[in-house]
Amino acid sequence: MVNRQRPGAKIGNQRLRRVSAADVAGAAGVSCAAVSYVMNGKPGVSEATRKRVLELADELGFKPNALAASLRRGHSNVIGLVLADIANPFYPELAAGVTDAAHASGYEVLLGHTKDDPDTLRRLVGVMIERQVDGVVLTALRRDDAEAIRELRRAHIPYVQLSRRIPQVAGDYVGIDDAAAARELMNHVVGHGYPTIAVVVGPRASSASAAREKVFAEVARERGMRLPAAWRISTQLSEAGGRAAAEHLFGLPEQPAAVVCGSDAIALGVMAAALGSGLRIPDDLAVTGFDGLPLATSPLVDLTTVTQPRQQMARGSVALLLRRIEAAPRKYTATICRHQLRIGRTCGCVRKEPYDG
Repeated sequence: MVNRQRPGAKIGNQRLRRVSAADVAGAAGVSCAAVSYVMNGKPGVSEATRKRVLELADELGFKPNALAASLRRGHSNVIGLVLADIANPFYPELAAGVTDAAHASGYEVLLGHTKDDPDTLRRLVGVMIERQVDGVVLTALRRDDAEAIRELRRAHIPYVQLSRRIPQVAGDYVGIDDAAAARELMNHVVGHGYPTIAVVVGPRASSASAAREKVFAEVARERGMRLPAAWRISTQLSEAGGRAAAEHLFGLPEQPAAVVCGSDAIALGVMAAALGSGLRIPDDLAVTGFDGLPLATSPLVDLTTVTQPRQQMARGSVALLLRRIEAAPRKYTATICRHQLRIGRTCGCVRKEPYDG
């Protein structure tokens, strides 16, 4: 028997979380889309499922958003945006670009972030379906998150994959050529002649992180360099993740002369840990990043990195999503934006030109 409590009630000093459509779906063993069909009186589910969902919704105290349901008869003029890890400044910049582009077209944005947790992604997708957004931009997809895409499809909600994608799942995509960018960066670092180079990337379940690590390793092998498993690290996409990776590397019997990172946030964490250990950058340890964030490319840091055109990527994702909302084209589009290798001082290069930002 479910312990039914009034939404918003308190137990002691703790306020209960509002029951969502995802909660009902989990209790009933059905998809969020199925709950949406039932609560909005749409066909597509059996009578037995409809009855079970309604009973559990009542038992759990689920109160569907009547305004959202009425808006869905036309358009809600709201799109969802699901970010990976908001601790990484790369994602707030994408969020700002998506929000500005959406507002310019008369849409509001419902924002969530997953911390790269698949359960959180599933819950957020359920919330997007419950709120009946017109479409979703996803930056948080991992290779095992195909079910989240299927949930959106079952709810007939279009989506665009931004920066990351699930290769085996068809869909619109906006990003850069991660493999080409990683090859350009790694070749530049190897060209300095460092005897040992370590690689630190984000979660390997991310298509972007996986592609970068794969090419970093390929270039090392092609150039005859050792890259033992202990020097290939996957960590969180944050400064904290970079610090943890650096502490691991500094504890090894043999330490690398350079660290090639799969994100600027990770690189900043590696640099902070190195400086805290009394190492000089790049004299004692060369470090490179990937993203081109303002702090990383400022005169204070002057990081060698790959710059991604974040505003262009954000605008492109909104444009593709709105086209799919309004016209539903049959063919999916992959928009590959141009990256740029930005040479700073942290790789060991001596800047000859004035600072360019």
